[in-house]
Amino acid sequence: MLLEPPSLGNLASLTASPIPKAVINSRLLRSIFITNLHEQINSKLIFCMDTGCLTYWCPCITFGRIAEIVDKGSPSCAASGAMYTFIAIVIGIPCWYSCSYRMKMREQYALDGNRCSDFLIHCFCENCALCQEYRELQSRGFNMAIGWDGNMDARNREVAMAPVPPMVEEGMKR
Repeated sequence: MLLEPPSLGNLASLTASPIPKAVINSRLLRSIFITNLHEQINSKLIFCMDTGCLTYWCPCITFGRIAEIVDKGSPSCAASGAMYTFIAIVIGIPCWYSCSYRMKMREQYALDGNRCSDFLIHCFCENCALCQEYRELQSRGFNMAIGWDGNMDARNREVAMAPVPPMVEEGMKR
């Protein structure tokens, strides 16, 4: 039998119950963290001019950049974009391939949604979906034009250039 996690308002009544406090506290912590686990996608599902023109004329480039970041550099932007183009030309439905990356991104960043909505968004509004994913990764601090390796190099330089406090020797030495 599964028990519902306690609400914060109902906590006082639960502590008087025969359930051990450790169980109550663990259920309370799970209810707090699990309910706040998923977050909304930061950008709206609209076609915008900054990424929209690129996506309209060359969706393979937009998709390749998204796939490279989501897959952490392997395969490259060019390989993913070429696969997208191949599927678009041969099968004619690249949304089958691109929606899988929306699902991966949703799982990586614990975003709201489900497989059905991912597929429908890509089927009916492929360019808007690609624009939204592109902007979402940008809002998470990725420079989409430099790819995965460029982003990792930039982050490593930021960490390496962080100020280090001077070392102070303790005690006197003769």
